Amino acid sequence: MNISVFGTGIVGKTIASKLITLGHTVMMGSRTSENQEAVKWANENGGNAKHGTFTVAAEFGGIVFNCTKGEFSLAVLKSVGEKILSGKILIDVANPLDFSKGMPPTLSVCNDNSLGEQIQKAYPGTFVVKTLNTMNCGVMVDPSKVKGKHDVFVSGNEVEAKTKVIGLLQSFGWVSPIDLGDITTARGTEMILPLWIRLWGVLKTGDFNFSIARND
Repeated sequence: MNISVFGTGIVGKTIASKLITLGHTVMMGSRTSENQEAVKWANENGGNAKHGTFTVAAEFGGIVFNCTKGEFSLAVLKSVGEKILSGKILIDVANPLDFSKGMPPTLSVCNDNSLGEQIQKAYPGTFVVKTLNTMNCGVMVDPSKVKGKHDVFVSGNEVEAKTKVIGLLQSFGWVSPIDLGDITTARGTEMILPLWIRLWGVLKTGDFNFSIARND
C-alpha cells in the first residue's frame, strides 16, 4: 500500500519506519522536497522509503498520517488543498498542544471542539480518523512495550475508513482497538493529553498507556 506520513519529527519517523517493516511503500512529506531529516530517513530505510513535499506526498498516498505538530496541522493541510486530500483517509495523530506559556502545555481547542473535528470540517471530502494520539510513539507501533492489555481509541465519521484504519492498527499489534464513534469523540481523546503529560512527568518514562477495565 502507498502511504504518506506528514512530519519529520520522532512521531512521523517512528510510524513511517514501522510501515516500511510491514511492507508498505511510504513517502515522508515535509515543507521542502529536500528536507534533511526526510532525506536521511529515506536513505536509511531502503527502496520503499521516499520523500517529497507535503503536496507530492499527499498525491502519492491513499492513506495519509498527519504527524505534524497540532499547532501547525491546519496550515500544513491548507498548503496541500482540499482537492488533493479529497477521497483519502487521513489518520490524525496530532494533538492541539499550546506551548506558548511554557510547560506543561495547554490545549488550544477543547471541550466543544477538537483538532480532529476542525480538520474534518475543513476537508469534508476527506475521511478523517483520529487515533494513536494518547500514547508515546514507541507504544503506537509496538504495544508490547507496555505489559498487559491496554487500549487504543478510534474516532471518525466513516465506518469503512475506520475499518481500514483498525486493520492497520492491528498490523501494528493492537488486538482490539476501541471505536468510540464519530469524529466528535476525538474531543475526549485529545483531552487525555494533559493527564498523559502529567503521568509522563511522574513516571519518568513514556512507555505507559491507558487500559479500560471491563467485566468481560
